[in-house]
Amino acid sequence: MTASLPGPTVLVLDGDPLLRLGRLTGRARIEHVDASTLAARLPYADVLLVWDIASRAVRDAWPGEGPRPRWVHIASAGVDHVLCPELAASDTVVTNARGVFEQPVAEYVAALVLALAKDLPRTWDLQREREWRHREALRVAGTRACVVGSGPIGRTIARTLKALEVTTSIVGRVPRTGIHGPADLDRLMARADWVIAAAPLTEQTYGMFDARRFGVMQPSARFINVGRGQLVVEEALAEALTKRWIAGAALDVFRQEPLGPDSPLWRVPDLLVSPHMSGDTVGCPDELGAQFLALYERWAAGKPLLNVVDKKRGYVPGH
Repeated sequence: MTASLPGPTVLVLDGDPLLRLGRLTGRARIEHVDASTLAARLPYADVLLVWDIASRAVRDAWPGEGPRPRWVHIASAGVDHVLCPELAASDTVVTNARGVFEQPVAEYVAALVLALAKDLPRTWDLQREREWRHREALRVAGTRACVVGSGPIGRTIARTLKALEVTTSIVGRVPRTGIHGPADLDRLMARADWVIAAAPLTEQTYGMFDARRFGVMQPSARFINVGRGQLVVEEALAEALTKRWIAGAALDVFRQEPLGPDSPLWRVPDLLVSPHMSGDTVGCPDELGAQFLALYERWAAGKPLLNVVDKKRGYVPGH
């Protein structure tokens, strides 16, 4: 802590790798905290940067009354880990990392679609077993995808899949030009070869992919989740795959992370598991740091912040 320095106090809930904020030297007091020290320092901070995006410490530590940060920035697209009722009810501005993860996540989804269509996981398994087994793969062009989530990530996924000549429909919270509403979801899922979850976690989306929804899907269809783990009833997905209600699935996010070694999901047939990495690319921490610094410049200059989250909805609205 450098209490003698002038300027606002910026509290950083540390994660790995550590964030470098050298550009703020001499302009702000930078304090690094963890889950055990966050609560004691929150009342003295002007800004809170949530760099450890998996931590739920903010929800536990946020003060109900009294002094608190005027601005909270989380270095992720999802904000459910920080949005407790007290923070949502306060006048504190919350921003997220919108603009950083859209293309990487879309590329990852495209890679999953191609890998599942071409049966690449099984090819890799057979190679390790030194077994030559010829199969016929699926043609991706001409298939249908239903993307659930009409934010920037969902729209970028749809645009990327269209480059593969996949006919794509997007389902959002409310219908509008080019976007279907929730009333169309079951109908679109029933026709889709690929159902892709990219929605934020809200009261309306929690557990939306349950046994009934997996029962709507075609037996030849595949499900991909790059949104939030709590969108999916994992037991229902495991049953749908085990009973061959659907042909396959890929999960990059989970109800509990990291996924423990004893989780039954590791052994579910035709389920591809990845460790919440769809948006993470080489150089991503530097890009996230640069984004925060650009936002800080706006905040320090008294300009309106970008990426402001609607705390009642749980995401950045308007697009």
